[in-house]
Amino acid sequence: MNMGSTYFPKLSDIKVAADTIKNVSAVTPLGHSLRYSKQFDANIYLKREDLQQVRSYKIRGAYNKISSLTSKQSECGVVCASAGNHAQGVALSCKLLKIKGTIFMPTPTPKQKLEQVEMFGEDYIEIKLVGDTFDDASKAAMQECEALDKTFIHPFDDQKVIEGQATVGLEILEQAESPIDYVFIPIGGGGLASGLSSVFKKLSPNTKIIGVEPKGAPSMTVSIENNKNTALDQIEKFIDGAAVKRVGDLNFAICKENLDATITVPEGKVCETILELYNKDAIVVEPAGALSISALDFYAEDIKGKNVVCVVSGSNNDITRTPEIKERALLYANLKHYFIINFPQRAGALKEFVVDILGENDDITYFQYAKKTNRENGSAVVGVQLKSASDLEPLIAKLKQRNFYGDYLNDKPDLFQFLV
Repeated sequence: MNMGSTYFPKLSDIKVAADTIKNVSAVTPLGHSLRYSKQFDANIYLKREDLQQVRSYKIRGAYNKISSLTSKQSECGVVCASAGNHAQGVALSCKLLKIKGTIFMPTPTPKQKLEQVEMFGEDYIEIKLVGDTFDDASKAAMQECEALDKTFIHPFDDQKVIEGQATVGLEILEQAESPIDYVFIPIGGGGLASGLSSVFKKLSPNTKIIGVEPKGAPSMTVSIENNKNTALDQIEKFIDGAAVKRVGDLNFAICKENLDATITVPEGKVCETILELYNKDAIVVEPAGALSISALDFYAEDIKGKNVVCVVSGSNNDITRTPEIKERALLYANLKHYFIINFPQRAGALKEFVVDILGENDDITYFQYAKKTNRENGSAVVGVQLKSASDLEPLIAKLKQRNFYGDYLNDKPDLFQFLV
């Protein structure tokens, strides 16, 4: 498998990483999910990396990398660019190892994330807010490294980081009581997938390894299809923990060989999973943390009767995002619909819409109307939540029959972005 000069993590190095991080990274539970097991007629286990102290697996790679620095490198300090979990892993590692770190984050980074990084790093880290995007922050971080001879701690494209993340795979195989048929791994830059898959290929070669990406950021899937690491022009950034334009070069080379398949999951499906986990299991996950579980629906036939592990990668979810998560979940389930409604400019038109057109279980969730002209009809943007997706066609039929129908907005992305 070690073809040419491609780097593959050695099992011996991964075991050294496990020893390095053993007093810092928790051995997270591999819990049996009764609900998902029943739903999919399989044995579904969740590897709960959301229960790490920094609420994601990122502490493993960050600590393993920073521990490996020479005394001179440690003295000069480290730099990273991150708006999320990697920053927290680096911050805690800096404090524990007493190494000064500078963390570059985009200016719009939510206050909650800044406070978390400050809490974990205390006096050992300095946060610099630069630019509007992650790319701006990353560029500034690299400039500081070059100017001040500091070490850049990459979130995924680094051997020591990969070996640290690979320890998740060692733990799963130590904890599993039966052979694992499938393992589902979320993919952002590919650090976790490349590390974990390398462990499974050596110690559990019959396990099918499935990489899971957001539909709006399929950088690994596209790269594997193209047989070369490919940068995407545009990505959907909602699943921020897994939305990268380009995966790591080391990570791509490993995943191309090790993964049995990749799958992309719609962002709305991920939102459904987030809400299900919270409401039914009291588990809080961030969007990237729900990716692996969200893929199960698409593998329902394949995994029947099988032993399946899903890596729940993190739980750093911002509660202020809940309304958008609910909205996206309803849209994905075809239960939330937006229309332009042409109301006749006469008394009683609104009552007719509510009483005679809407179904008894339909709920108006958005209504924007302004009478600006003396035309026969006045347009309103109306959001309607249905109880069942099958209620949509009868609603549209009644709107058209009574001449209230103006347009359907769900499939018009240019207009729709202003509503969601």
